[in-house]
Amino acid sequence: MEPKKLYETNVINTDGVNGHVFVEGDGELDVAISDPRNDEAGANPEQFIGLALSTCLNATIEAVEKREHQPHTSQVHVHVTLIKGEHGLEFLVHAKVYIPGVDFETAKTYTAIAEKRCPVSKLLQGSANVKIETVETL
Repeated sequence: MEPKKLYETNVINTDGVNGHVFVEGDGELDVAISDPRNDEAGANPEQFIGLALSTCLNATIEAVEKREHQPHTSQVHVHVTLIKGEHGLEFLVHAKVYIPGVDFETAKTYTAIAEKRCPVSKLLQGSANVKIETVETL
């Protein structure tokens, strides 16, 4: 049985990190992009990864909070670093999840559930360069 399609999009980049990337279709989105190592205006892959993980993980935690009849209080802060590693350029991704509306053990449980359900987290799963942790303070 084929999985039920919930959403799809087409993102097109013809310029690398110097120009634009866009989403085609209704409500087209066009984003200026640039290499993070220069002074040109524009977003970069590091920012896109941080945006994707923080948004997806926090939306998933919000669903867990709702299921548990808790108000949505979570915050997800993602720090992305570009390094030159053994195998060339690599990203180090460190997500900090803060949920002030519940005790710390419950916050860790919510984070663990969300980490298993969030599609972006699943995509990054297993990478030694990705760390997701629950924190008591920011």
